[in-house]
Amino acid sequence: MNSSFPTGPFGGGGSGAGSGSPFGGAGGPASAIFDAMDQLRKSFEQRTGGGPSRMARGDVRAAVITLLAEEPMHGYQIINEIAERSGGSWKPSAGSVYPTLQLLADEGLITAEEQNGRKTYSLTGAGREEAEIAADKPAPWEAFSSREHSHLTALPKAGMDLAGAAAQVARTCTPEQVQEAVTVLDEARRRLYAILAQD
Repeated sequence: MNSSFPTGPFGGGGSGAGSGSPFGGAGGPASAIFDAMDQLRKSFEQRTGGGPSRMARGDVRAAVITLLAEEPMHGYQIINEIAERSGGSWKPSAGSVYPTLQLLADEGLITAEEQNGRKTYSLTGAGREEAEIAADKPAPWEAFSSREHSHLTALPKAGMDLAGAAAQVARTCTPEQVQEAVTVLDEARRRLYAILAQD
């Protein structure tokens, strides 16, 4: 087995089809496959969080101003709107959105009003002037919703979908079905290596 693939989810010493416990581990095949695929899912999420889905602070700022020019929103709405408008390719973290909101408030570009225990942000006059200046430029999320960037997120998304399906098999299926799933994953791994081997 090629050792260049990360140890655990598909590689390593415990995934042989002939072994009694496909992924090793004391919890048995189902428990081990669930843990392995959950680890893989988290790995993909970390990679997409630090890769193409992460934008520069200036882009977060521009996105916030663009959205607030349409209507007042709270932070969670802003995060979800960006994710939706980028087709899921860019979902900024709360750790980037809320400091940006605080910075914009400090600059006098937005105000915050608390409603039902949640702060709702809206543009001030100065903020609307800045939004009008930026209106002629493409919205920051448009770059990620364009087809030219789709390849940057397609593989991680497919990997997370696969991990989720395998984890569901591990939770709900019989030992025989789990072994069948292991065979499917082994075949997928071999085909991925075949792609890597192409010129």
